[in-house]
Amino acid sequence: MPTILVFDQDGTEHKLSAQTGDALMEPLRDAGLVQATCGGAASCGTCHVYLRDGWRANTGEYTEDEGYMLEGLEELVEVNDKSRLACQINLTDSLDGITLDIAPQI
Repeated sequence: MPTILVFDQDGTEHKLSAQTGDALMEPLRDAGLVQATCGGAASCGTCHVYLRDGWRANTGEYTEDEGYMLEGLEELVEVNDKSRLACQINLTDSLDGITLDIAPQI
């Protein structure tokens, strides 16, 4: 059961537990930290997060849809090399302790 450390827009830390195999978006949405409007289809950008401490390398490559969505977000919010859509990251035991910041909401 992976644990997620999340810092919201106010800098408040939230420690969440998640189920292996769930999308990272699910515990973030359930905690009210992201909207996840599209339900995980990588088409809204409301689950945009910034991964901390080298976690980006552990979460795999962007899907084509995720890459397009992040490109579209660049006009509205900062997108950088730590940016990911939480709906496109499947939680595994190797992601236990993943630490992230919630990106500005659009």
